[in-house]
Amino acid sequence: MTQLLHDLIMSSAERRPEAEALRDAARFLTYGALAQDVATLAAGFQASGLCRFDRVAIYLPKSAENVTAMFAAAAAGGVFVPVNPSLKAAQVAHILSDSAACILVTSAGRLAAIAEVLQPLDDLILVVTVDTPPADLRLRVPVVALPEIRARGQALVRPATIDEDMVSIFYTSGSTGRPKGVVLTHRNMVTGAISVSDYLGNTADDSILSVLPFSFDYGFSQLSTAFRVGARVVLLNYLVPGDVVRSAARERITGLAGVPPLWIQLAALDWPEEVRSTLRYITNSGGKMPEATLRTLRQKSPATRVFLMYGLTEAFRSTFLPPELADSRPTSIGKAIPHAEVLVVRPDGTECAPNEAGELVHRGPLVAKGYWRDEEQTRQRFRPMPERFPGLPLPEIAVWSGDLVTRDEEGFLYFVARNDEMIKTSGYRVSPTEVEEALYSTQLVVGAVAFGVTNEQLGQSIAVVVEPVPGSVGHTPNLLEAVRRQVPPFMVPAVVEWQADLPRNPNGKLDRSGIIGRFRPLIEAAGRAS
Repeated sequence: MTQLLHDLIMSSAERRPEAEALRDAARFLTYGALAQDVATLAAGFQASGLCRFDRVAIYLPKSAENVTAMFAAAAAGGVFVPVNPSLKAAQVAHILSDSAACILVTSAGRLAAIAEVLQPLDDLILVVTVDTPPADLRLRVPVVALPEIRARGQALVRPATIDEDMVSIFYTSGSTGRPKGVVLTHRNMVTGAISVSDYLGNTADDSILSVLPFSFDYGFSQLSTAFRVGARVVLLNYLVPGDVVRSAARERITGLAGVPPLWIQLAALDWPEEVRSTLRYITNSGGKMPEATLRTLRQKSPATRVFLMYGLTEAFRSTFLPPELADSRPTSIGKAIPHAEVLVVRPDGTECAPNEAGELVHRGPLVAKGYWRDEEQTRQRFRPMPERFPGLPLPEIAVWSGDLVTRDEEGFLYFVARNDEMIKTSGYRVSPTEVEEALYSTQLVVGAVAFGVTNEQLGQSIAVVVEPVPGSVGHTPNLLEAVRRQVPPFMVPAVVEWQADLPRNPNGKLDRSGIIGRFRPLIEAAGRAS
């Protein structure tokens, strides 16, 4: 059995070297060519100073170069860090600094936009651009083009990698504000690829359309599941939802993964016969798909199988609902995926009775190693399993999700609510603190509280209650324009409430619970979450 992530490509290349593996807007690669590109770049990374477990950050849109860089870092013995291409300079700088990335792979245009924030990063030793490096930048580290890195390597020196070695760090927003890095091993990612490709029934005949960012573990899994079986992946950086439908028709796509906001938009479009006749399955994760959207999608393409899923970056994927139950159990997140066990427990660790709400706990080989350089957050989320084997001296560590779910008499799970203040919008988990930091940095407010309000299309919208600087009157367009310059679109508030003299507790901190308790019901009752 394949044990290392990059061997998913290498094994498929051995079986079918001439089969198409990857296609982007510019070109396509066979499995043989992709395997060669990965090996050559991995050797180039090693010749450029990359050592075992060093981090390689990739800040690019979906492209063949992006895919090659991630898998080459793994093959060289390094750890790849995919950076969401919609992030702005300050957020990119945090991820690079926190991960202590020594190599950054990006484009000339993106490099120019973030060059200033790279200067203080002591761990960074090299920047690689997939196109011609800009001539007018003065960085303290060398900037070279991708072909030069490839030319440096003579032959790949296979490191002594084992499946328990870390291979990637996926950054997800944390309750403390800054994104935290989830450390995943080869075993985590390969087991996930095996599990998902098995229950999706993927084969070498599949053509999978990749529309989600690789920095989202759900988006990355389109690659790993496809490469495991030798399927074809088509990369799409779409501008409007219609691009997805047109690409699915043109490329005769058989598998498509999305999040609820995308499915809502796609359900409103006409699907040509080319899509309905070839699309074998669709998957949903990152939030609950509205029942009306599910019904519409089923009507548009009755032969397409719909997999409703639930997952955590900390454990890749936890549950799925078999497609034949999508109509009868549209609100269920299903049961545990292969190679995982999911428990529903009370705060004391005892298992809940049927239909009793409790915390979802995930155990098995998909459980990540923890949060990079964050012991406190790791202790909170990665905790010992409820005791099952009294004679076992060492406890088993599981992921305690923080999500409340119920399990019915037949074992099917149903999501109830989050157990914390994280905002889940457009398939992203957004930290209220990070939104508040962006608001404060505008210098237009002196108090800010962000929280989620119900939105059928997005799961939640971001609402904020803000206090204007003394002597000024709050102006929402100006505030939002300033925020948009700092954060990606999915983090921009949808509702803004201006209030003078926000209540504070005796310590001088804003009374978050009181503010949220007052304003959330008012906003939802007024329907401004939509």
